[in-house]
Amino acid sequence: MKKFAVAAALLSAVVAAPAMAADGGEARVEVRGGYVTGSGLDDATLGAAAGYDFDLGSTTFVGAEVAGDKVLIDGADVQFSAGGRVGAKIGEKGKLYAAGGYTFSDIDDPYAGVGYEHKLGTNLYGKVEYRHQFIGNFSDFDTFAVGVGFAF
Repeated sequence: MKKFAVAAALLSAVVAAPAMAADGGEARVEVRGGYVTGSGLDDATLGAAAGYDFDLGSTTFVGAEVAGDKVLIDGADVQFSAGGRVGAKIGEKGKLYAAGGYTFSDIDDPYAGVGYEHKLGTNLYGKVEYRHQFIGNFSDFDTFAVGVGFAF
């Protein structure tokens, strides 16, 4: 049931993003891929995310994001997450941020990370991100990802 609720939130964010963009912030959708390691696991990951950033002036922003990521091993479930980010605008094209949230999968756990997003054109952007997932009684996981997205 929890996974259904997260999936519904992801779909709602994608549908509502264009309407929210009219209020002065920036909606975004992206695809991403990377590498996850920890607890004996070393494998690739692939995912998609949708979010919205609110401007807090000319140099800072805060945002929210929902995502679905899949570790590319047999039997792994899609891992849904919901979180936020806060950061600084770097020049006209960059955003440096800290992120945090909660992941919903076979193992529910919080995460924290850092990233950088850079505009590649009017609406296209590229990003790099590191996340550390805190897994209760198990070894933690680290994810290193790159992505490309569309902001509107």
